[in-house]
Amino acid sequence: MRKLFMLAVLLVGSFAFAQESKKISTYNYGYNGMEYVVMGTNETTIVSTFNSKHQIKDEVAAKVYYEIKDNNFTTGDTIIINANNAKVTGKCYINKRGKLTSINFYYEKVEWDNGLTEIYKKA
Repeated sequence: MRKLFMLAVLLVGSFAFAQESKKISTYNYGYNGMEYVVMGTNETTIVSTFNSKHQIKDEVAAKVYYEIKDNNFTTGDTIIINANNAKVTGKCYINKRGKLTSINFYYEKVEWDNGLTEIYKKA
């Protein structure tokens, strides 16, 4: 009986002090390209992503466009985008020439909902 009690205390103690471990890794590959194009009557906007993760690149590109459209960001600002499965941090560069606006979003960090954090690192 005493051994069973000690085992139960040990088991409960290990669960009580267990912490969720977050894994951090780096990657030096990613997808680059035009992901989102918006053609208005007076202006065309192209959103390109760099070093992006394939699973969320389209969703993030659309959210970058709406984030830039709704808020006053300048070129070089860091933006955090909340996608369905991840939170993406990156730098945004905006170029405007006449009726064409180019938004380039460079992924810096992707924090997945499963606890994995991927940081882009140049090779």
